[in-house]
Amino acid sequence: MRILTVGGGGREHAAVEALHRSGAEIYSIMKNANPGIIRRAKAYRLVDEREIDDICEFAIEHDIGYAFIGPEAPLEIGLVDALENIGVKCAAPTKNAARIETSKAFMRQLVSKHGIEGNLAYAHFTNAEDTEKYLEMLDREIVVKPVGLTGGKGVKIQGEHLADLEETMDYVREVLCGAGGSEGVIIEEKAVGEEFTQMIFVDGKRIAPMPLVQDHKRAYEGDVGPNTGGMGSYSDANHLLPFISEEVRGDALNILKNIVDAMSEEGCPYRGPMYGQFMLTKTGPKIIEINARFGDPEAMNVLPILESDFLTILKDMATGKLKEDIKFKNLATVCKYVVPNGYGIEPDAGHEICIDEDGIRNSGAEVFYANVDEIDGKLFTRTSRSIGIVGIGETIEDAERNCETALQYVRGDAICIRHDIGKREIIQKKIDRIKNLLS
Repeated sequence: MRILTVGGGGREHAAVEALHRSGAEIYSIMKNANPGIIRRAKAYRLVDEREIDDICEFAIEHDIGYAFIGPEAPLEIGLVDALENIGVKCAAPTKNAARIETSKAFMRQLVSKHGIEGNLAYAHFTNAEDTEKYLEMLDREIVVKPVGLTGGKGVKIQGEHLADLEETMDYVREVLCGAGGSEGVIIEEKAVGEEFTQMIFVDGKRIAPMPLVQDHKRAYEGDVGPNTGGMGSYSDANHLLPFISEEVRGDALNILKNIVDAMSEEGCPYRGPMYGQFMLTKTGPKIIEINARFGDPEAMNVLPILESDFLTILKDMATGKLKEDIKFKNLATVCKYVVPNGYGIEPDAGHEICIDEDGIRNSGAEVFYANVDEIDGKLFTRTSRSIGIVGIGETIEDAERNCETALQYVRGDAICIRHDIGKREIIQKKIDRIKNLLS
């Protein structure tokens, strides 16, 4: 079966490896020369993932039957709609369905209209004057988000990134004039608790869950510093998290199922992976955001332990025939991203990075290439996350140890890693925080 994959990051490399295990014949579009994807591809083309005409031409040239789209930017501009118009079935949402991620206002309004649990108090503004009047009336801390896409880096929180009203309004004005702000700004209540990710497979009606994962957005150890696209993540062998019960997970899945049902009712049925980011609060899970794709890095936690056939899952999502008994191995995973120095603020890109794949595999880990370029047989960093190393083990502690061992086989002069991800100490802090919050 010929399948088109779009995207050249770690998430897409993980998907390509899962498709390779399924026996798929892979044809890839990416803007960077990802060596892991190139190795598995029958053919590939280096082109911006938003160049719809080029991608459709490539699909026609290679007689593609199905497509998997990894990143959100091509979803926002309607790549799925264009591919389906030329007969390519897609395990990804149309432009209208992708609004669940590409417009935070659409997501909040949908959840509110259909009375779905887990919504946060919010307001949507398109000018600074009305935003300031609203903020002056509030007596609680808030979160500021651009309505549109910002690559996971646009969220700022009062009390952490924003000290007072003046700093908040400075950022509001920056949002309204910059990327992701053309549709305005969202002001949300600040949710207090612990974040977790519940991803699901969706075929328009049915859903099938993936293991829970916890991502770490902050750039520096101790969960401090600027927000990033995600520095790393972990999952547990029982597919829960150390601070999440089956009941809480069931609540999150119920929220996601209700969102899928609501989208169908609104005439924009959703197909493909869906990413629900939640905050476990004193009153249950609250929706932080819904993404129209796999998480990155979270895809690198779940796809290596997927037992069911990934190609079959993609075909079933695309054709409305999803089976609900998708299986994952009962193993824990810890992913740590290798990033260029300065990532999250001003990345220092263009440096060579060396990988010993055999050493990594012998450590009980896997390597996923991300935002790197292969030039004349050498790897060079770009401005985003470079390499994902995923340790796998019977327990989180085992997986974290394997990940750290494997990281010794990654060498570079201008790279940074959050070594605390998956460590017992940081996880225990999260367990204690939830215990105190719920007591």
